[in-house]
Amino acid sequence: MATISKLSNTSPPASISSSFKPRSSSSLKCFVGFRATARFNSKLVSSSSFSFTNNHPFNVSLVVRCSLVDGNGSSSKKTTLHDLYEKEGQSPWYDNLCRPVTDLLPLIANGVRGVTSNPAIFQKAISSSNAYNDQFRQLVQSGKDIESAYWELVVKDIQDACKLFEPIYDQTDGGDGYVSVEVSPRLADDTEGTIEAAKYLHNVVDRPNVYIKIPATAPCIPSIKEVIAKGISVNVTLIFSLARYEAVIDAYLDGLEASGLSDLSRVTSVASFFVSRVDTLIDKMLEKIGTPEALDLRGKAAVAQAALAFQLYQKKFSGPRWEALMKKGAKKQRLLWASTSVKNPTYPDTLYVSPLIGPDTVSTMPDQALQAFTDHGTVSRTIDTNVSEAESIYSALEKLGIDWGYVGSQLEDEGVDAFKKSFDSLLDTLQEKANSLKFVSL
Repeated sequence: MATISKLSNTSPPASISSSFKPRSSSSLKCFVGFRATARFNSKLVSSSSFSFTNNHPFNVSLVVRCSLVDGNGSSSKKTTLHDLYEKEGQSPWYDNLCRPVTDLLPLIANGVRGVTSNPAIFQKAISSSNAYNDQFRQLVQSGKDIESAYWELVVKDIQDACKLFEPIYDQTDGGDGYVSVEVSPRLADDTEGTIEAAKYLHNVVDRPNVYIKIPATAPCIPSIKEVIAKGISVNVTLIFSLARYEAVIDAYLDGLEASGLSDLSRVTSVASFFVSRVDTLIDKMLEKIGTPEALDLRGKAAVAQAALAFQLYQKKFSGPRWEALMKKGAKKQRLLWASTSVKNPTYPDTLYVSPLIGPDTVSTMPDQALQAFTDHGTVSRTIDTNVSEAESIYSALEKLGIDWGYVGSQLEDEGVDAFKKSFDSLLDTLQEKANSLKFVSL
């Protein structure tokens, strides 16, 4: 079996941005919105709008609206996503990535400020698209094994996406504009293997705005500290409980302190706190309990726990310890809300976005959530508007017998297992492609 260390150095992609320079200094500027149309609709076409379908898995139609700009080039209209960042300090990211990465350009224009990926996303992207075939064929014909070829496909996408978000990274002095790539899910229980994989991915991607994703499993908590200490920026993923989240924060702080760096400003991190999956599991437990009190708490656990996570964030990133790190340029490890798509169709489609708006946070949204919030989301600080209610819900669930420790452990196991299955499935698919290529070449 190949290991990530077998990856050859991947050449930096040619500049992308130069291909998209405007032809003239027209007084029109395009804005992108979402329409919930699965196919071309002639009624959408007018002198000021047209629709096209992107190549992402959910076939979300994007509507590009052109509106006048003033003499200074500033737009007369901004999207909900722009308001989310500019008014409330929350960065909207996109939880998806596939080729061509230039499909991200309309989303960036619409206010998206970063991208997250994971093994399941790449499994869908590579197995359902022909866009990877040419590079894969070249890799196989050059003698690459399947897993090494997979990582080269992934690295190219990450590098190309980093190039697109680099202007945001530069404008915010490294505060935003990141693209995340995850270490192999097979390493979730391997402390040292995770450290080595993170170092290698950081070196081979070789972009300042790449986040290396490391799962928040118990064996990987020490990995997070060591990787941060080496000056590598990290997206800690698969966080499902307050206890594990606090361990993640401590690993970040420990890593900063152990780094020995006099300037900590370029070592950043986000902590990906998963939301909707919490309700999916707890709702089943509440339905099994079956009392009116239990049933009334369905759909409330995830947002309540997330609100308490924000309180923990504020507590941990204050006081003498944090202030000492700030003097060296350290940035807070931002909370990132993940798993924001609604799994229960009876719930509001912005349930895991709208109630979690707050400063210095990130919300990464897949297609459905991004479409819904762009279309009818309300921009307002909500994350700490009713902390006492969140505490009451959290306690009420405990009184009903809901063990938050069990919930976190169970969801972590399920998350790691799902990513492993996606990873293994994709390698099987690539092996089949490789076999067919070899057959054709004969």
